[in-house]
Amino acid sequence: MLLTAVLCPVMMLVFGAVYKRHAPRKINRFSGYRTARSMKNIDTWTFAHKYIARLWLRWGAILIAPSVIPMLFVIGKSEEIISIVALVVCFMGLSVMMATLIPTEIALKKNFDKDGNRI
Repeated sequence: MLLTAVLCPVMMLVFGAVYKRHAPRKINRFSGYRTARSMKNIDTWTFAHKYIARLWLRWGAILIAPSVIPMLFVIGKSEEIISIVALVVCFMGLSVMMATLIPTEIALKKNFDKDGNRI
């Protein structure tokens, strides 16, 4: 269950590191940060990946401890209690991961016009 609890922070760290160095080169509908704004052109695509990479690296590192600590308090408890705590911790991580979409979209809007041209 500890692996479940740290799944989102670890995914954020891994994908943050990958996107920081090697964002997908081509705009596609299968992998990467795919929103209408980020897929306007290669400039918006690259910007979005670099921006969310920084957020995911920061928040992934921040979330490791708050993901592990609650699991330490349920060592030796019933499987039901452990599962509930792991689910809550995983949901917390997923919520933070999804919340990073908001500042990324705001940054895209501030730096690019509606057609994807830099402001």
